[in-house]
Amino acid sequence: MSDTSESPEPLSLPDASAEKATQGSDTDLEVKDPGKAFAGVTGAELYLEACRLLEVVPVSHFTQNLAKPCINLSHHGLGPRGVKAIAIALVSNATVTRLELEDNCILAEGAICIAEMLRENCSLQELNISNNHLGTEGAEAIASLLLDNASYLYALQLSGNNFGEEAVSCLAEALMGNYQVKKLDLSHNEFSEKGGRLLGQMLASNTALEILDLSWNHLKRKGTAALGTGLRGNGALKILNLSWNSIGNEGAQALGEALKVNSTLVHLDISNNQINNEGAKKLCRGLEVNGKLEVLKMANNPLTVEGATALVISVRKNPSSMMAEINISVRAYVLESLQVHTLYIFRSCIDPRAAPFQNCFETCCLLQLHTVTNKNGSPSRSQMEILGLQPSSGERCL
Repeated sequence: MSDTSESPEPLSLPDASAEKATQGSDTDLEVKDPGKAFAGVTGAELYLEACRLLEVVPVSHFTQNLAKPCINLSHHGLGPRGVKAIAIALVSNATVTRLELEDNCILAEGAICIAEMLRENCSLQELNISNNHLGTEGAEAIASLLLDNASYLYALQLSGNNFGEEAVSCLAEALMGNYQVKKLDLSHNEFSEKGGRLLGQMLASNTALEILDLSWNHLKRKGTAALGTGLRGNGALKILNLSWNSIGNEGAQALGEALKVNSTLVHLDISNNQINNEGAKKLCRGLEVNGKLEVLKMANNPLTVEGATALVISVRKNPSSMMAEINISVRAYVLESLQVHTLYIFRSCIDPRAAPFQNCFETCCLLQLHTVTNKNGSPSRSQMEILGLQPSSGERCL
C-alpha cells in the first residue's frame, strides 16, 4: 500500500484518540485542493485509511466496486462512522454514478458527511439514503445542498426518514429553486396537511422535478388541495404518487381541477385514498378535458359500478384524451358484500390515441368494471345486456 499519511489531514480526519474525544463532531470533509490531496492515492487506499482512523470495519464490497458505476451497500449496518469513511473515499471518485445506502442507520451525522462529499464529487448522480433516521438535522443538510444546486444529483431517495414539519419546510424551500433533481422520493415521512401546503408551493415554482413520490404520508384533504393548486402552474412534473394519503373526495376534486389545466402529468397514482363515487365524478371533470394523462391508478378505493362507469365515460367523451390505463382494482374481501367479482386493471387493447374507447378497448374496460357474479364467479346475462355485450364462447351466464 502506498503512503497515505498525508491524506487524512486535508479531509480533517483526526487520529483515533482524537476521534474518541470529539465523538461525532468530526463531520468536516472539506478539501481545499482535491487534486493535490488525493494525488497518487487510490480510492480503496483512502477508504482503508479512513476506516482505520475512524475505527470501523472496512466493507470489502465497497473497495471491490469502486471502479464500477453502481455500488449497493443497503442493509450493511454502516452507521454514521461507516458512511463517513465511504464519503471520504468518494470525494474525488469519478466512476461511481449511483450509490445505494438504504437502511444503514447513518443518522443526521451521516447525512451531513454525504452532503459535504456531494459538494466535491462530480460523478454521483443517483443516491438512495432511505430509512436512515435522518430527522430534521439530516434534512437540513440535504436541503442546504439542494438549495445551492451544489451537486450533480438528479435522483434522490429520502423515504422513511422520520421527517416532520420542520424538515418538509426546509426541503420545500430548497426545491423551489433547485434545477438539478428530477426524481425525488419522499414517501413514508409523516408529512401532514401543512407539508402538503408547503410542497404545493414548491411545485408551483419548481421547473425540474419530473417524478415525485409522496405516498404513505398524511397529506389528507387540505394538503392535497394545496398540491393541486401547485400542479396547475407546474410545467415539469410527469409522474406523481399520492397513494395512501387519505385525500378523500375533496382531494380528488382538487386534482380534477388541476388536470383541467396541467399539460405535463402523464402518470397519477391515488390508490388507497378513501375516494368514493362522488370523488371519482369530481376527478372526471379534469379527465373530460385533459389531453396528457396516460395512466391513472385508483386501486383500493371504495368505488362501485357507478363511479367506475363515470371514469370510463369521462375519458370516452374527451377526443384529446391520451389515457391508456386506469387501475381501479380492489381486494376481494372489500367487494364480497357487493357481489362484485372484480374491479381490475383495464388497459387499451387498441391504440386509444387513434380511436379512444372503441371496440376492443371499451369492451375490455366495461366487462372488467361491471362483472357481477353468481356463485361460480361468472357474469350475469342481465348485466352484460345492460352493457351491450355478448357472452364470449364458453362463458356461463345466469
